[in-house]
Amino acid sequence: MSEQATVQVWLVERTYSDDEQNLIILTYATPDGERYFRKERALTTPGDRRATTAAVEAEPQNLGEVADPDEREQYAAEARRMAAEHDPGDEI
Repeated sequence: MSEQATVQVWLVERTYSDDEQNLIILTYATPDGERYFRKERALTTPGDRRATTAAVEAEPQNLGEVADPDEREQYAAEARRMAAEHDPGDEI
């Protein structure tokens, strides 16, 4: 039995942490909205600029389940929109 090495997930949300200053949380999701991957990025200097791409490849064991049906629908719609409008490596 062959398992998929990685899963492509699309950027669906970018938020700033309320708890820690200069922390950005990037949420990526599968096009069906059922699974998500989160990346936290600390901005170390005012001019800190690192590329945020439209999609990333994530290990299946690093994906969480989206339990809330409304959030799943929102993630699915945004992931499909991103996939339709961008190439995976596009900087967002």
